[in-house]
Amino acid sequence: MSREIHKKISKKYFDLIVSGQKTFEFRIADFECEPGDILVLDEYEYENDDETSTNRRPTGRVLRKKVGFVGKTKDFSWLDRPDIKADAEKHGFQIISLLEEETATARSNRL
Repeated sequence: MSREIHKKISKKYFDLIVSGQKTFEFRIADFECEPGDILVLDEYEYENDDETSTNRRPTGRVLRKKVGFVGKTKDFSWLDRPDIKADAEKHGFQIISLLEEETATARSNRL
């Protein structure tokens, strides 16, 4: 059974999702989330736009997104390989959003 999960999100990332440029969410896995759930993103503004201050306030804007694939790094046993660990420490990771080619091409042509 799907559930609603409420999370705070900064204005910068909220706007990128609204524009269609950001089609993923990267979060600490400290909550349960699975395909079919609804992620409710509540936009917050932060004091000094630093996204780390405790002085933040909700703007009232809300996005609802259906959860698709959920990948948790603890589930990826290949991350335990010594060569992967060394590369990860050196380079870090990337989160890559995958779009349909037609959508990506059409979006590029509009820019």
